[in-house]
Amino acid sequence: MENRKTSFWKVLGPGLLYAGAAVGVSHLVQSTRAGAMFNFDLLWVLIVANILKYPFFDFGTRYANATGKNLVEGYASVGKWAVLLFGLLSLISMFIIQAAVTVVTVGLFAYIFKVTISLIQLSAFIMGVSVIILLIGKYSFLDKLMKFIIVLLATSTIVAVFSALGIHKQIEPDSLVHFSWSNKADILFFIAFVGWMPAPIDVSVWSSIWTVEKNKEIGYRPRLKETLFEFRTGYIGTAILAMGFLALGALVMYGTGEQLSPKGTVFAGQLISMYETGIGHWSFWIISIAAFTTMFSTTITVLDAYSKVIPSTLLNLHVNKHSKVLQTWVWLILLMAGTLIIIGFLAKSMRIMVDIATTLSFVTSPILAYLNYRVIMGKDMPDKDKPGKGLKVLAWIGIAFFTIFTLVYLYWKIAA
Repeated sequence: MENRKTSFWKVLGPGLLYAGAAVGVSHLVQSTRAGAMFNFDLLWVLIVANILKYPFFDFGTRYANATGKNLVEGYASVGKWAVLLFGLLSLISMFIIQAAVTVVTVGLFAYIFKVTISLIQLSAFIMGVSVIILLIGKYSFLDKLMKFIIVLLATSTIVAVFSALGIHKQIEPDSLVHFSWSNKADILFFIAFVGWMPAPIDVSVWSSIWTVEKNKEIGYRPRLKETLFEFRTGYIGTAILAMGFLALGALVMYGTGEQLSPKGTVFAGQLISMYETGIGHWSFWIISIAAFTTMFSTTITVLDAYSKVIPSTLLNLHVNKHSKVLQTWVWLILLMAGTLIIIGFLAKSMRIMVDIATTLSFVTSPILAYLNYRVIMGKDMPDKDKPGKGLKVLAWIGIAFFTIFTLVYLYWKIAA
């Protein structure tokens, strides 16, 4: 038993980094909005999304552990077209995704510390600090930071939800709306909600990179069972946290007539107030630190991921390995610059940025899901480590689900 515990703590890291990337906008913003707008109507959607997306995240961790390579290298084994397609999807989405998580982080920072400088200046500051941390601390720093942050946020959320069960709120009858499949606006929110629940499928590629890095750090490749157990711990934990945020929105805000603001700073105040309502005003700084560090870690994690994913993609497209375009710092700076441009154009609404980013992730889900399936069933994957029949069936159900809803969404957009 002692050896098993020691082994788990030694391999612990990639699953928590996945959690750090996942527990951000999808949880603090989208899950809370779902509860505040529709009560518990979308709880089943949250659960189904976590189930249907699981195989594709599993495949990333499974492939990295079994082969010692990340998923981008796996795409290369499928064909150059797969790497090129993934690279294009990443370039299209990375700036808006980084902008979405950065704006939420900045909103929390501005509200907590009463900062009044412009959104772009504050975003530049937050991202600048994040870049410095990554260049100095690298993977080991992220690994240690995440263990503290996830425990703090999880504890705060669980306490807040149970405390909120006894809340007596002032109900506005006109505000008791429910999710409707005949309402186009509700369907569009559904698509945006599922897009990042529990995370974009892109994160499976990030997880594979972190798994390879972790194995290098500890000096050996753990058994597949150990690696998957560590990842599943993080995956299930993020699903439970998402339910907690949805419950907070439903218990504290649903039916009150108050709507979550599209402005980052105002939204941050509403979010923290939900915790205070459940736990008490004395908890302000505990909750504030938990919420901010969670989003700050997400900002750092996304920066770290893209600064490694793009160079890996270029390397597998046979860019000279000595080229400066493969340097991490180059992509950190480019990502920061592009993100600030996006924020400058969409500075007035955090919600617009979040909805664009999450919807884009939903639309690309069928492609990335299919690529992950091709990789995990490929020739360079050992037969003994390939997924079982149940996981393969679940993967095809997920691919069909994402494809159908993506086609429906695109039809609506074209028809409109």
